[in-house]
Amino acid sequence: MITDRIGKLRQKMQERGITVYVVPSADCHESEYVCAHYRAREYMSGFTGSAGTLVITMREAGLWTDGRYFLQAEQQLQGTGIRLFRMGEPEVPELEAYVKEKLAEGGRLGFDGRVMGAFQAERFFQAAGERGADVQMTEDLVGEIWEERPGIPDKKVFLLEECYTGEGTKKKLARVRLEMEKAGADAHVLASLCDIAWILNLRGDDIPGVPVVLSYLYMTQTSGIWYVREQVVTEEIVKKLSNLGIEIREYEKIYEDLEELTGVQKILLDKKNVNSRLLFGLPESVQVIDQSNPSELMKAVKNETELQNLRTAHLKEGLAFTRLMYWLKTHAEEEITERDVAEYLDTRRKEQVHYLEQSFAPICAWGPHGAIVHYSATEESDIRIGTDGLLLVDAGGHYLEGTTDTTRTYVLGSVSEEQKRMFTAVCRGNLNLAFAKFLYGCTGSHLDILCRKPLWQMEADYKHGTGHGVGYLLNVHEGPNAFRWKQPEAGVQPAVLEAGMVTTDEPGFYLEGKYGIRTENELVCKKGIQNVYGQFMEFEILTLTPVDLDGILPEEMTSQERDWLNAYHRQVYETLSPYMEEEERQWLRIYTRKI
Repeated sequence: MITDRIGKLRQKMQERGITVYVVPSADCHESEYVCAHYRAREYMSGFTGSAGTLVITMREAGLWTDGRYFLQAEQQLQGTGIRLFRMGEPEVPELEAYVKEKLAEGGRLGFDGRVMGAFQAERFFQAAGERGADVQMTEDLVGEIWEERPGIPDKKVFLLEECYTGEGTKKKLARVRLEMEKAGADAHVLASLCDIAWILNLRGDDIPGVPVVLSYLYMTQTSGIWYVREQVVTEEIVKKLSNLGIEIREYEKIYEDLEELTGVQKILLDKKNVNSRLLFGLPESVQVIDQSNPSELMKAVKNETELQNLRTAHLKEGLAFTRLMYWLKTHAEEEITERDVAEYLDTRRKEQVHYLEQSFAPICAWGPHGAIVHYSATEESDIRIGTDGLLLVDAGGHYLEGTTDTTRTYVLGSVSEEQKRMFTAVCRGNLNLAFAKFLYGCTGSHLDILCRKPLWQMEADYKHGTGHGVGYLLNVHEGPNAFRWKQPEAGVQPAVLEAGMVTTDEPGFYLEGKYGIRTENELVCKKGIQNVYGQFMEFEILTLTPVDLDGILPEEMTSQERDWLNAYHRQVYETLSPYMEEEERQWLRIYTRKI
């Protein structure tokens, strides 16, 4: 099937004189996750991971993806003829270098400019220019061969009330406009769906797991235009936005409007968050101010209302996860599959008020599947949970009170001492970061080593970041805050950790073909004491569910690390037990016992 599709695409390439065609993973908004309509890279390659870029020439095809997906991509690309390029590994060419090499002098590079990010497109234009090649970015060749392509959802947008957001749209618009003024911008173009949803206090259902609506926002100091499919907008929202000076226009109209723009000299936009058709469609007279959307940092710093709501959301999620653990520990003799685990967890979530949906496809991975960092069981891959081994569960939910992301690894039956040593090392790293104290001005790159140190001392590591920011009823992955020592782009400065930022803490260890371990909590940054040395910062752990003590070797931990784990488990028990049945409480007391 995949080879047939690549063959059809090559026919279209030949008709257009295109020698290299690039298929990215994004939609028109550089979204991490996309709805089925925009999964062109998945359609053309069979690879289902959220990140990756496919390059097709008349003779070769290659897929670039990062360390989270190496094993998954290797398996899913088998038999397709597509070569896997493991990004960041020694002797693996960078995407632009490969494209440049394959472009013959005077050749033509093609891609759909609506789904190709402006930042990436500029690199491709440079590579093509150095080879004397042309660039074609106005046609969607995959769309021309995609039979029965899924449509875009039409569910109505809903308003997120101020009791959840803690701040009204009018105030948010004023804050963004103040930053526009500081930057000297006459207008601001936003394509980032989460930024738009945050500013307008609206949520939608256009992307599974990310409650946003496909739209663009154009702002000046006095007015705004929201480009959106009119069938998803209610009269109530039309009236609300009209009162704020925001007009609604049809979704695709933005391209035409920007091309015909007059009276605007400077536009603020983030090239990393707009598509190339938007950027290159601007009149030559317009000066682009390329910097991060002001709303990116604003939405990353949660206000007190959001933080209090998030504590409620994590209480609900903690109950669901803990009841899953109780079920697994007390029903080990039953025939349970990976998908059964995911279904059971979501059933427990649905018992909670204000639960909306999963925040991403759940990862319920038994044994060898746990070594596939972002494994998600399908009907074909689903296997039965065994009696002895490790089960990795990474899942999250969207509640009106916020978004959750939790990972626990469960010991079922007996496991080896080596597995317990690695389990304990991962737990130690998680605790070292969660209980860190640091001076204001530190970034996630400064603290990442705290989490990796126990593994590095064992000459082990994990090939993913230690943590990512989390949106409030938005994308579970949110910038600019993160914990990682490797920076994704040269010249990109890591974000200072501000009070109110929520970031995950998720070290892991993976042994290909055998097992995977990961422990993940969400941390909110807050101010500690201030003294002659400066303002100290620390974290509050939001996540509330036990770390499986059946995997812990207390003698491998320092006394301080044991104290930290005991303090955390005491908090878990005191918070969750009032909501549990007596039998569950007695069990929870055992799994939060002092070690």
